[in-house]
Amino acid sequence: MTEHNFDLVILGAGSGGYAAALRASQLGMTVGLIEKSKVGGTCLHVGCIPTKALLHAAEIADAARDSDKFGVRATLEGVDVPAVIQYRESVVSSKHKGLQGLIKARGITTIEGEGRLTSPTTVQVGEHTITGKNVILATGSYPRTLPGLEIGGRVITSEQALQLDYVPKKVAVLGGGVIGVEFASVWRSFGAEVVIIEALPHLVPAEDESISKQFERAYRKRGIEFSLGVKFQGVTQNDQGVVVTLEDGKTIEADLLLVAVGRGPATAGLGFEEVGVEMDRGFVLTDERLRTNIPGVWAVGDIVPGLQLAHRGFQHGIFVAEEIAGLNPVVISDTNIPKVTYSEPEVASVGLSEKKAKEQYGDDAVTTYDYNLAGNGKSHILETAGSIKVIRVVDGPVVGVHMIGARVGELIGEAQLAVNWDAHPEDVAPLLHAHPTQHEALGEAFMALAGKPLHAI
Repeated sequence: MTEHNFDLVILGAGSGGYAAALRASQLGMTVGLIEKSKVGGTCLHVGCIPTKALLHAAEIADAARDSDKFGVRATLEGVDVPAVIQYRESVVSSKHKGLQGLIKARGITTIEGEGRLTSPTTVQVGEHTITGKNVILATGSYPRTLPGLEIGGRVITSEQALQLDYVPKKVAVLGGGVIGVEFASVWRSFGAEVVIIEALPHLVPAEDESISKQFERAYRKRGIEFSLGVKFQGVTQNDQGVVVTLEDGKTIEADLLLVAVGRGPATAGLGFEEVGVEMDRGFVLTDERLRTNIPGVWAVGDIVPGLQLAHRGFQHGIFVAEEIAGLNPVVISDTNIPKVTYSEPEVASVGLSEKKAKEQYGDDAVTTYDYNLAGNGKSHILETAGSIKVIRVVDGPVVGVHMIGARVGELIGEAQLAVNWDAHPEDVAPLLHAHPTQHEALGEAFMALAGKPLHAI
């Protein structure tokens, strides 16, 4: 049995874990990074990166299909799924090799194998005991299902969906959140029929209601069907396909059922509870500074209750490394973390929805401006519809920005700065936005709220 000693031991090398490792190494700590699979975790290998590669391929398919409207004669002969997979995997492989090189260059020790927390300062990996002055739990998440709904055969999760080597004729998607609507977008662009089943009243239900309604109109226009406000009851399958039954008795026939009902914390059987880490339904409970109830043990990323986003994991990892180093980093609330849904159209938001802003500040203390992208030159060129909604406190700061339309995810950087820096629209209005860009639409919304609209009434 071999013992290894580090300033910091990190269990899990996904977004939160490797970000913590990289920042800690910059701050002079020795780091042991434990990973049972591949560094990069869910995001790099079966999440953010491969799905966005698929979405880009889907965008290319749509562009070819619609090229005539731009005066370009092109035809879509079909989708070569094995070639799409090769493209997707080349992106993932390149990013993986780059990350491995970065970790090695920073002098971080990577320990391959499944780790188990055995004390507040030790993680066991096979015959090796890895000891750290501090330990970060960063074990990530897995695709959840519903009670009684077994995954297998034609009932798949997002991870199996990535491995499909064909385009199904018709897919039922259980869950109208980010994962569900992104896969629905890809399959529809590739030519499949799609129906989404969402128990809540709207698609992308975590977004501002006005954005959700616009999103539903856009999906209806694309020919994507959806059932809202009715719960899933059950599914049967055979060699030909699946039959999904809803609680109102309606049935949906499809080739496949994609279960996209969120992700659960990957913490079972890893020794956390035995060591005394406080848990709730599999999640690790922390204070706002990501400390568990055990001194020297921290938790980051998807296992901490809240948004499950790769960039939240990055922020958590950097935060904990700096906290351990005594730098007293700034806490960023989940509300002020940007969110993007990379479907067609895209949805991007940061801060409070109009409803939550009014709950927090009062109806009369909140004002909004909704700028229609029809007034934006670049959006017109891109043939996209949508809007940018900015929410402010009367005579106060911007507290929310909500966007829908092609490529609006690229606008979220400026939006999150305005919200996180408590900027007033009057602070932003004098600043220039290059013309023609979609960024101008943000500028127009800020100008309108500042009382001096240009291309708006």
